Amino acid sequence: KNQVGRNMTDPIADLLTRIRNALMRSKETVNAPYSKLKHELAKLLVKEGFLVSVKKVKKDFDELEITLKYFEEQPVIKELVRESRPGLRKYLSYKEIKPYKGGLGLKVLTTSKGLMTDREAIKKQMGGEVICRVF
Repeated sequence: KNQVGRNMTDPIADLLTRIRNALMRSKETVNAPYSKLKHELAKLLVKEGFLVSVKKVKKDFDELEITLKYFEEQPVIKELVRESRPGLRKYLSYKEIKPYKGGLGLKVLTTSKGLMTDREAIKKQMGGEVICRVF
């Protein structure tokens, strides 16, 4: 299923899956093909404390190298779910955004001002496409 060069209809879902799989295998880092959106998403997860770090590395093509985060040998990320998909986009206005897992988790939205967490979106009164949710 993961052959190189397969048609990538949903690179974000691919990234989330790579992160989930690496966490299940207790890997320290995981690499994924680079894109600006994925880099922004990973940086947001670093800022929110779900990942240790992310950097762009040059190989045969640009890749993201993501350092995963654990606490007492358990992954910090318990759940990483793609919300909006190419086949089914999910948009929310800021009034519709509800705290996720009582505010312990977060949803990541793409807005006209870039990627932000559900909390930021509410504060800035901006809606957008819900990329994923993390807990």
